[in-house]
Amino acid sequence: MELHDVWFVLIAVLWTGYFFLEGFDFGVGVLTKLLARDRTERRVLINTIGPVWDGNEVWLLAAGGATFAAFPEWYATLFSGFYLPLLVILLCLIVRGVAFEYRHKRDEERWQRNWEHAIFWCSLLPAFLWGVAFANIVRGVKIDRDLEYVGSLGDLLNPYALLGGLVTLSLFTFHGTVFTGLKTAGDIRHRARALALRLGLVTAVLALGFLVWTQADSGNGKSLVALVVAVLALVLALLATLRGREGWAFALSGVTIAVTIAMFFLTLFPAVMPSSLNGDWSLTVENASSSPYTLRIMTWCAAVATPLVMLYQGWTYWVFRKRIGTQHIARAH
Repeated sequence: MELHDVWFVLIAVLWTGYFFLEGFDFGVGVLTKLLARDRTERRVLINTIGPVWDGNEVWLLAAGGATFAAFPEWYATLFSGFYLPLLVILLCLIVRGVAFEYRHKRDEERWQRNWEHAIFWCSLLPAFLWGVAFANIVRGVKIDRDLEYVGSLGDLLNPYALLGGLVTLSLFTFHGTVFTGLKTAGDIRHRARALALRLGLVTAVLALGFLVWTQADSGNGKSLVALVVAVLALVLALLATLRGREGWAFALSGVTIAVTIAMFFLTLFPAVMPSSLNGDWSLTVENASSSPYTLRIMTWCAAVATPLVMLYQGWTYWVFRKRIGTQHIARAH
């Protein structure tokens, strides 16, 4: 494999890691309105992701930085063409982080309620908009002969992309619900499992329609295998949830997300952003990449840094592995 092919795979891995990890904490943020019945239960939900949410966002920084360094043309076209939705995502991530840190600074109900609204909406919107963005990348966008995006915001809000947004939103919420069942104790745990079953059925219908549409439009043999694995993993996640096997359910919902993202990249390669105007104007791993020297330096840096980051983050999850419930919140007072 050429180095630009290697970095295409590595960027796919980084995005997969980001959506696997950030997916469940987006889902937990949405559940603060869907599942929690009072302030104490909202505190339980927020505390399940409190030690890890910021570490999960490191994967986004790594994916964006790697794209900028390895494929500058891809980065430039993506961030200029998708400027508004990406700006909304960035603002949501900023406000969401502030909300996690500021919510508990004062005891007034109105203060906490406002920050809880921020957590909900700033989890829901990115979960939806990431699906819209990636669906448009797979579908193809208006790129001219100068490799520049010439479309409008309205072009990004097409039926296929909107369905992609609903799929990521429902899939991340399901992933977060399964994670909640794995990390909580007591009544909220049982309600999370019941909600996961209902959400999982909706997610299965949306995901099947979207993935079949993707395969029909731009799929290949490898993406077809990914489609089958993603659907099978989601079905097995539902069965594991039904049987109360929360660890397996979480792992399988994560596999569903990972294989879905893999399917996106399998349909793209060797393109990184297909042009809907003319296939010859598409950005590819060759015409969008940095020089071989730059890619070699990046490869050595990644080989050293990536294992250390993964070990540290794995250790963090191990330290904060225990379940929490409303009884633990009561003790804190």
